Amino acid sequence: MNYENFFASSLEQLRDDGNYRVFAELERQCGDFPHARAHDGSSTAPVTIWCSNDYLGMGQHPSVLNAMHEALDRCGAGAGGTRNISGTTHDHVLLEAELADLHGKEDALLFTSGYVSNWAALGTLAGKIPDCVVLSDALNHASMIEGIRHSKAERMIWKHNDLQDLEAKLASLPLIQPKLIAFESVYSMDGDIAPIKEICDLADKYNAMTYLDEVHAVGLYGPRGGGIAEREGLMDRITVIEGTLGKAFGVVGGYIAASADLCDFVRSFASGFIFTTALPPAVAAGAAASIRHLKTSTIEREAHQARVAEVRARLTGIGIPHTENPSHIIPVMVGDPVKCKFISDLLLRDYGIYIQPINYPTVPKGTERLRITPSPVHSQEDVDRLVGALEALWSQCELARMPMAAQ
Repeated sequence: MNYENFFASSLEQLRDDGNYRVFAELERQCGDFPHARAHDGSSTAPVTIWCSNDYLGMGQHPSVLNAMHEALDRCGAGAGGTRNISGTTHDHVLLEAELADLHGKEDALLFTSGYVSNWAALGTLAGKIPDCVVLSDALNHASMIEGIRHSKAERMIWKHNDLQDLEAKLASLPLIQPKLIAFESVYSMDGDIAPIKEICDLADKYNAMTYLDEVHAVGLYGPRGGGIAEREGLMDRITVIEGTLGKAFGVVGGYIAASADLCDFVRSFASGFIFTTALPPAVAAGAAASIRHLKTSTIEREAHQARVAEVRARLTGIGIPHTENPSHIIPVMVGDPVKCKFISDLLLRDYGIYIQPINYPTVPKGTERLRITPSPVHSQEDVDRLVGALEALWSQCELARMPMAAQ
């Protein structure tokens, strides 16, 4: 086999299908986000980012930056290795306490990313609990799927947010058999929200644990930013809450929050925790500062929700097709991978607007989209420029509009 030919032909097939991923080389501007500089060879140009997961702009918040600078000066750059070998830094302990408090749990456990926290926690829990069956929502994130697969536990896929299908699958299992229902609160591509209370009711009825991924909700929902489960008063009913520090909290890392024994169990058995270098102390300090700020400040969440509502209304007003949902994610539907990338390229080249095309396999074929995530740091001028650019490109590309445009 000619390995290089195989690599090249596989990449060429991706290009032919319109699914080849091209990275835009961007340089974020501290104090001016969502504005950045786009690099193209030796030249640069200003760009406004409309698809960042730094939902609240906390990656540039003064309290976060000050905490990171202080920790860097105090502790240096790295953690020195795994927490088992090099010791647990004081900043990790403080951050886990903040996270446990945020979710009303006894304890929390840090990981290097949200992906790793899902992979390690689900893989360990489902793999170590004898005869455990995992019931996984059909649209769960790849990290959850990989963790469940890694566990080698029996798994049942239930239709997305379909309570009848979930109950039918739960009812097919012996009541005494260990079960773990794994699902998300806000689903990142469609922006819909799980029926958490009803899932908890089924878990109670059929003797199941619950594992809730809140990565696209922490910081954004609830009176203290604890996520959808906090907003709906359900945190105490969830066995494991998993979250990230890399989205609304503005830094990097992942975590679980649960009982002290469950967290200790994962700490003691998860290879993805035991053998991984710990987060730098400065990152942990910045995350803790971000969480503390958002526990008491509602300004960012209120401004965020207002900006999301405004962008939705403006898109509806000009007939740009977007999926209605109760969250902050605005999927603008294109439905064709080549056109989706073409529009993204034109937005960047002609309008200085960066929105990454979302194509297969991230979303099913035929549902290609531009995923827009307004933030409280987008200005009125930013919104006007975005809406004007999309209106012009929809006409230029002769794409279908929503019926509202004709009214």
